[in-house]
Amino acid sequence: MPVIAHRLVLAAGLVAAAASASLAAPEKYVLDPSHSQVVFSYNHLGFSTTWSMFAGINGEIMFDKDAPQDSSVSVSFPLKTMYTGWQKRFEHFMSPDFFNASDDSMVSFTSTGIEVTGDTTGKITGDLTINGVTVPVVLDAKLNQQANHPMLDKPWVGFSATTMVKRSDFNVDAFAPYVSDEVQIMISVEAGKAE
Repeated sequence: MPVIAHRLVLAAGLVAAAASASLAAPEKYVLDPSHSQVVFSYNHLGFSTTWSMFAGINGEIMFDKDAPQDSSVSVSFPLKTMYTGWQKRFEHFMSPDFFNASDDSMVSFTSTGIEVTGDTTGKITGDLTINGVTVPVVLDAKLNQQANHPMLDKPWVGFSATTMVKRSDFNVDAFAPYVSDEVQIMISVEAGKAE
């Protein structure tokens, strides 16, 4: 094969390889609701920090391990899955004083962008909807592990994230500032690769 033709074939092969690499798409992972939680806390009158949580979270992660900035996440869960540890507090939170919740009241988050900040860290920007109000938030996120699940023998990922929101942004500002407007949020999720 002449040298010029050989180089053309080699160049074409490199272009094809680059094109196929660039076309690699994020892979779908489905949240494991039994190991995905959102924990939130707030200051109560300066005397204590009160904790509550959501569990049974549904959603999916479109995960691109080679280009994490091209990944995305969307999750949702019923507001009434909140666990406060005290039934009267739960009932108060669901009342018109706070969320005025119905059975179909949902909390949702949909990412709008990801900035990679380290080998396993990033900032996930997205729209958080609570109480019918949507507010942009930024999650400080960390990839905990990406590996085969040792019991299920399938690809699995785990992430954690933190952020702070103001409940007044969602029109849930009863008793502020005595009960803090700022709510700290900690997230931990697992997700398995979709079949």
